[in-house]
Amino acid sequence: MNAINKVVILGGGTAGWMAAAALAKVLGHLTVELVESEQIGTVGVGEATIPTLLFFNRLLGIDEVDLLRETQATFKLGIAFENWRRPGSDYFHGFGSTGKDFWAAGFHNFWRRGIEEGMACSFGDYCLEVQAARAGRFSHEGGINYAYHIDASRYGQYLCKLAQRNGVKRTEGRVTRVEQQPQTGDIVALELADGSRVQGDLFIDCSGFRGLLIEQTLACGYEDWSHWLPCDRAVAIASDVLPDAPPYTRAIAHDSGWRWQIPLRERTGNGLVYASHHLSDDEAAARLLSELDGEAHGEPRYIRFTTGRRRQQWYKNCVAIGLSAGFIEPLESTSIHLIQQNILKLIKLFPSDVILSQDRDEFNRHADFDYEQILDFIVLHYHLTERDDSAFWRHCASMEVPASLHERIALFAESGRFFVRNNELFVDSWFQVMIGQGLVPKRYHRVVAQMPVPELEQFLSSIRRTINAKVEAMPAHSFYLERLLAKAQRSRTSISSYR
Repeated sequence: MNAINKVVILGGGTAGWMAAAALAKVLGHLTVELVESEQIGTVGVGEATIPTLLFFNRLLGIDEVDLLRETQATFKLGIAFENWRRPGSDYFHGFGSTGKDFWAAGFHNFWRRGIEEGMACSFGDYCLEVQAARAGRFSHEGGINYAYHIDASRYGQYLCKLAQRNGVKRTEGRVTRVEQQPQTGDIVALELADGSRVQGDLFIDCSGFRGLLIEQTLACGYEDWSHWLPCDRAVAIASDVLPDAPPYTRAIAHDSGWRWQIPLRERTGNGLVYASHHLSDDEAAARLLSELDGEAHGEPRYIRFTTGRRRQQWYKNCVAIGLSAGFIEPLESTSIHLIQQNILKLIKLFPSDVILSQDRDEFNRHADFDYEQILDFIVLHYHLTERDDSAFWRHCASMEVPASLHERIALFAESGRFFVRNNELFVDSWFQVMIGQGLVPKRYHRVVAQMPVPELEQFLSSIRRTINAKVEAMPAHSFYLERLLAKAQRSRTSISSYR
């Protein structure tokens, strides 16, 4: 192959414009061209993110207040899980760490003994983000971990403008033919409906579920995970804005899956995820509409998907990013994170001149790990349940899970131990979900057993007092957000007047 001087991205939306903006920012010597067609819509319902997006935005030099304003964003401290363990139960997965660890034993060991001694509260009471979310409060002070609820379509549009300012060329057109090199099968160019030809050295497939390049052209293959994640459809609709937008996502389990509620500044995002062999499309839409808090905006949108991933996410001279690379359902808001991860991996391994097979292999190893560790974490929510009120939940509770997940559950249940793999996304989150779903370890670490009871009581209560004081000092989330935006607006107006 020739040296990699030009990158062609197929597909706009969140994935395409994230890739374009990052490549243009970090690898400014490249020629980057993005091809998208206004005739082809994007999924665009992903509205919840996780804290890793803050790093990506900083990498691009994005001003946070500008982002909040342009994407109608609110802050997110975690997810409230309702009815997952059993109907009527609830717990939080907060984005921060719970309690305080000792080098030999994680905090959950101290909490476990506290439960035994009758002096500990619920596990989430020892997490600042959980307590702030429950109180509907937010502040940047105090080292709080947070993410955003954003309008994903507006985020893509925001990045589109940023990328084009940094030299990315946008080409409107529908691909009618993909030209390949006869000997190697590498992609050479995209032919568009108007007869034009877009040539490149490296191609990024952001064409969504259809995978026009990675699958329809290169036949890379897809690994189906629906035997572990049986939900295969979603229906989504917007509704009126919530009066006091809470700083968290709601994930509410129902008899055939779950539904989400995501507060934005001008509307509320709603969706119902379900298994189609347990619930019909019409039943799903009717249920979603009946449970909205406010009037619906527009008509329900249906999304069909098969959970899984491409067998190789970098194959030949094509890298799949976003839905073309794979899909793990939106339960823990990891879709944008996986887009970001593949972009960052590509930048780190970007060819100096020609594409090396070693670089591709390394990229695919890391991509596989990213998907597999998130797969285990998502399956955990379904499998670790006490629900037996429907065929769907009975299947989830009894299904065979990945061996890696089975080992983790068994080890934690017996000893409270949890071994972290390299660069895992979720760590404390595992404790919050396992305990929230009812899995309390039988034992705790020996070092905790040596702690005098009064000292343990003081240790636990001091953590709660510190958290409660921090939360009390925080303003209401909606008030803080509006004050932040108003202050920035006044500052811009002042600068404009001065000029």
